Amino acid sequence: MWYRWDGADLIVQVRVQPRAGRDELAGVQGDSLRVRLSAPPVDGAANRQLCAFLAGLCGVPPSAVSLLAGARGRDKRLRIHAPRRLPPAVEAAPAAGRTAPP
Repeated sequence: MWYRWDGADLIVQVRVQPRAGRDELAGVQGDSLRVRLSAPPVDGAANRQLCAFLAGLCGVPPSAVSLLAGARGRDKRLRIHAPRRLPPAVEAAPAAGRTAPP
């Protein structure tokens, strides 16, 4: 499963494609949510943009999204503190995969 709940926080596994034409969710592939970002993977720009993008989807400030692992790679694990809404891919996931209510 590409996401799990840790109390009120959402932990998400993400595979990032930098330098895309626009920022967008690209679906789920295996155990990761695929995200396309327009930012290049230089000096942490893609990581900052990823946090801001996910924050917008979840209705939280960018400071509520933290990178737990994968700062230098395409595969990342992030924590979203108390999301106010869920990204569409989480909403579409089978209810059986959820371990806590949103």
